[in-house]
Parts: sequence; structure tokens; C-alpha cells
Amino acid sequence: MASDLRLEILGTSFSITTDEEPAYLEEVLSQYRTVVANTHDISGMNDPLKVAILAGFLLCDEINKLRIQTGQERQEAEARREGEVRELEQRAMNLIARIDQVLEDNPSFDT
Repeated sequence: MASDLRLEILGTSFSITTDEEPAYLEEVLSQYRTVVANTHDISGMNDPLKVAILAGFLLCDEINKLRIQTGQERQEAEARREGEVRELEQRAMNLIARIDQVLEDNPSFDT
């Protein structure tokens, strides 16, 4: 299901067609407009091409930082899981050792 979106930003206007939902496209466009406005305000640049390039650069920077953060969070979660698995294995081994000891101390339990 193709959706059309009319882009009007930085003095340029054109349409794109995509398979994304219109509401999602509007959200992305709104976010981009915010980034462009912030980039313009921070940099003081008035050249639309330079503002668009800088906004794109800043968005790529943000994507990379999120990718790094996500990777770090994934590694931390994996380390926690590995620690939990080791702890559970140790508890299971301790329980088995206790059961073995009870069976050795009480031969009448042995079947």
C-alpha cells in the first residue's frame, strides 16, 4: 500500500511515494522539520543546502550514538544473563551435592 507525502521544507517542495503509513511519514517529517529548525537556530546558517547537510550530519551522529548505546546495553544485558545462568548452575550443583550427601548419609533413602 503506497503512501504519498508532500515535503515542503527549506524552500523546496516535492512528493515521495513509500510503503510506510501516512501517520508515520508525518511523524518523521515533523521530526526532521524540528531538527532543521534547531540546526538553523544553533548554527545561524541561512543557506538551505548547508542547513540540510548539517541537519543530516547531526542526525547521522545521533543514529551512531544510539547504535553504540544499544550495543552497550545489549552487551550489559548479555553479561547479566550469563551471570544469572552461572548463579543458577551453581545453585543447582549445590542442591545436587546436598542431595548426594543426604543419600550417602542415609542409605535407607537409596532405592
